[in-house]
Amino acid sequence: MTSFIQPSFPTRHLGVERAEAALQSARNLRGSVDSAKGLAAMLLAAIVSALLVVADQLLDSWADGHLMVAWVILWALGFAAIALLAGTVRRFSAKLVGSLDGWAARKAQARADERLWSLALKDARLMSDLQSALAREDAEDQLSPSVVLRARARREPHAGRPLPFPYL
Repeated sequence: MTSFIQPSFPTRHLGVERAEAALQSARNLRGSVDSAKGLAAMLLAAIVSALLVVADQLLDSWADGHLMVAWVILWALGFAAIALLAGTVRRFSAKLVGSLDGWAARKAQARADERLWSLALKDARLMSDLQSALAREDAEDQLSPSVVLRARARREPHAGRPLPFPYL
């Protein structure tokens, strides 16, 4: 008589599952980190450490025999600086990050406009599409201002004439 053995081995390795869970939690942690908060913490740490260095220099000359009092004053100054400057530094860093994001978006839009314009100068079909978009009333809403100004400046000398093909 023949008998079969059917062992039940796990199909997944527990170490691999733990590693995947750790990687997923690391990805989720990275997505929840705000750059303004990190910048605020770094700025606050820099300001407080500068204040503590100045206070240490001042207390070093005063506290020959009063070392414990000097350390208490130094720590009290450090905690007071953290408490008083935390909100200001957080607001400053949020404004700084926001302005840097706006600057990066404006630079990206300018680069995209330059690429679009250079392609339009080489391709008559794209230029005619830009010209027809400018003929509509909502041209300023759909196109960026730099492209609108360039296309209108280019269109003015050729008013009334069709655009030549394939070159402008």
